[in-house]
Order: sequence, then structure tokens, then C-alpha cells
Amino acid sequence: MEALLTTFNERRGALGQAILEHLQISLLALLLAILIAVPLAIVIKERPRARQFVLQMSAVVQTIPSLAILGLLIPLVGIGTVPAIIALVVYALFPILQNTLTGFMEIDPALEEAAEAFGMTRWEKLRKFQLALAMPVLMSGVRTAAVSIIGTATLAALIGAGGLGSFILLGIDRHDTSLILLGAIFSALLAIIFNYVIGWLEHQLLRRIVLSFLALILVVVASYVPVMGQSGPDLVIGGKLGAEPEILINMYEQLLEAETDLEVAVKPNFGKTTFVFEAVQNGDIDIYPEFSGTVINSLLTAPPTDLTNDPRQVYEAAREHILQEYEMAYLEPLAFQNTYALAVRRDFAEAHDLATISDLKALEDDLVAGFTLEFADREDGNKGLQALYGLDMEVATMEPALRYQAIANDEVQVIDAYSTDSQLISYDLVLLEDDRQLFLPYQGAPLLLADTLAEYPEIEPVLNQLAGRISEEEMQAMNYAVDVEDRPAREVAREYLQGAGFLE
Repeated sequence: MEALLTTFNERRGALGQAILEHLQISLLALLLAILIAVPLAIVIKERPRARQFVLQMSAVVQTIPSLAILGLLIPLVGIGTVPAIIALVVYALFPILQNTLTGFMEIDPALEEAAEAFGMTRWEKLRKFQLALAMPVLMSGVRTAAVSIIGTATLAALIGAGGLGSFILLGIDRHDTSLILLGAIFSALLAIIFNYVIGWLEHQLLRRIVLSFLALILVVVASYVPVMGQSGPDLVIGGKLGAEPEILINMYEQLLEAETDLEVAVKPNFGKTTFVFEAVQNGDIDIYPEFSGTVINSLLTAPPTDLTNDPRQVYEAAREHILQEYEMAYLEPLAFQNTYALAVRRDFAEAHDLATISDLKALEDDLVAGFTLEFADREDGNKGLQALYGLDMEVATMEPALRYQAIANDEVQVIDAYSTDSQLISYDLVLLEDDRQLFLPYQGAPLLLADTLAEYPEIEPVLNQLAGRISEEEMQAMNYAVDVEDRPAREVAREYLQGAGFLE
């Protein structure tokens, strides 16, 4: 409890911002879902075939995993708030639509017959009694949708839309229970508040419900007016989830603002490589640090096959091919290599005399490996371990941060890791030598559209000052400062730049 209160006090400002972002996304999604579902239900309520078809389709769409919907939307509408809201609306439509139709269907047929006898039109029936009688059931559907939206909105943080999910993701990445609890507790509180307020509205008169709905519209519009009136920065620098990308993007931002007239913003903690890469292609962000091995193995559709493990050759191939295929510029790389590696606990390595990956062969029948989904499916990952090393271990796939907890608890005996991970220090793990050179070099460098570089040519000489700088030991120490000592990435980045003579 003490750790939770300490984290709360330290991050009150960021937490308040995350709550506001979560409310903005949730309220707008709920408003749009109501505006779509209720009129649609009114149109189809007396058309049995259309009613059945629409309900079935909305139910089927709701079964699609939310992460899959986000992944499908990013190439179409980019990252940030827009795809998050679209996904949330998709999930909210079914309960509102179903309950609205149920409310209309439960109206006493005698009332309908009496209304027709008096010569009422469809609109008059709707206005005079249908909507009022259906409203309690309709509002029950809105309540269900609202709670669902607030819970699902935590995934918005994966694509740069912010919200309370950013605390949960950051907590998982840094093994910080307090951060996870803050995100989860306040998300649950919002859901409880929404549930209570909408539950109270279920029993109110139609006039009060309509006025509340109009108030919701005003609140949502008012919350977005300041955002629409703001001019954006010249450049947005994004980064994947983790301490290392966040440190690097803060270095880029501080260098560019110190040595150019550009206004720069940073967007850390994107969940997946594909998310941040497509964000650059769509123009939602302008620059992000990417690794040469990732460019070769994950981003190119036809990667070169004649590469050695020479870092410069891999970088040059990555720069040449990414420019040809995507018209992207890949600036000069840093010194350190954050390459893939296999790690085991030190006591396990000493007990079984393990020094190289090849040494695992003798133990493969008794090993459980904890690999990320990406590593498990890569040619320079588990597929390469099987082909090049002949290793056929039992594999459990999991999110990156969780594999360290798994090996600490002896649930797995070997994991994939990055060579600069701070957790290698925290959990006292040792890296096994890649004695058959499966893993390509992974040097980090700024990746951006060639058009962006043409528009702002001053970017290149400024960021290339970091070329050949930062050793693996320095990067690991900086990651440790952020992950374990809980220091702000911005502060750690500035400290390095000042120590290296880049900033005063």
C-alpha cells in the first residue's frame, strides 16, 4: 500500500492527464455508438429480416479481438484516437442495438393497435409512447456498452491514444505493480461511476434522459475544442514500448530543440513494431529509433540473404533496402547492439555448465523456453534455433515483460532477451554465446520518411552526432536507471547528453 501511495503522489499529474484522455475516448465512443445504434434500431424495428441480419452482423463483429481490429485499422486511419474510437464504437453497438430493439418489441401490441386506430404516423407513435416505453431497456444496453468501452479503452495506449492503459502497459513492462494497480483501479472506478449514473438515468423521465444526452454531446464537444484549436509540433518522435526507446526519443527531441528552431513532441510506448512503423508511413509520427536487424528481418518484404554478421554491412543493407522499398531515410547508427540473445539464470548456467547456445542441446528435452510471440515466429528467432542449432524445446509464448518473471519463478529455464535489457542485471541472468551466429547485429538509428528529411534537412547532421556513440554498458545502465530506479527517461537522456558534451 505504501508503494502504491508513493507512486500515486509521484505521478498525480500524469494520472490526471490519463484519466482525462480515458474519459474523452470513452465518452466520444459511447456518444457515437448511441447515435448509430438507436436510429438504426428505429429504422429496422419493423423489418424482421433486416433486424435479424443487422443483429447477427454486429454480434459477429464483436467477437473479433480488439487488438486485431486496431491492427486492421492502423493502415486505413493511422494511429491515435481515431482507430481507438472506431474500435470502441464497434464493441458498443451490439448491446445498445439489441436492447433498443428488445425495448421496442416488448411494447404492448394493444397500444400499437390503439395508436393506429387513432391514425398516428410512425413518427408520432415513436415520439408519443414508443421511445418512452423502450427507454429503460435501451438505457440498460447503454450501461453495458459504457462499462465495456471503459475496460477496452485501456488498449488505446498501444497505439498512442493515451488513457489509463498507458499506466498498465508501463507497469507490465517495468514489473511495477503500483503502476498496474493505478491504471486498473481508476479504470474500474470510472466503470463504476458510469454504471451508477446510467443506472440512475434508466428510471428517469424521457425528458431528463434527453437533456442528459444533450449535455453529454456538449461535454464531448467542449473537451475537443481546445485540442482542435492547437497547432501541432513540427516533428513528432515516437518509440516502442520500453525504457530504451523512450530514452532515445528523448535524446532526439532534446538535441533537435537545442540545435534547431523546430518544435518537437515525443510519443513513447507504442506497443508493437508494426504499429509505430505504420504510424511513420501514415505521417502520424515523423521519426522513431529502429534497429538494423529489425529492418532486415521484419520490415523488408524481400530481405537480402547474403549478409554476414558484420554490423556495418547489415546497416548499409538496411539503409539501402528501406529507401528503395518504402522511400525512408535511415540515419547513422549508434555504437551499441541491442541484439537478440538467449538468457538463463546464473545458477542454472553454473549447475549445467552452460556457456553457448549449442550447450542447450543436451538439455532440450527438459527445458521450457519463454519466448515472445515475435521471437517464436522469426527466422532469426526460434525457427533459426531449430534450423541452425537443432534445438527443439517446449516453448511458452508470452508478452516481453512477463518472460523475466517466468524465468525468475523457474516456470521457464531459458528466455529470449535483448543484450541491453536492464532486467539481465535485476534477475542476475547470463547471456549464452551465439556460437553459430544466428542473430544479426541490431544497431539503433533514426528512421523517417525521405520526404520528411527533405523538408527538414537540418535533422540529419543533428541526430548523426549520436552516430557511433553509446556503448552497450552505457545503454544498459540507462535502462536500469529508468526500469529499476524509476527515474524519468527524459532526465536520464539529458544526463547522458550533458555528460557527453552535447548539451550544457
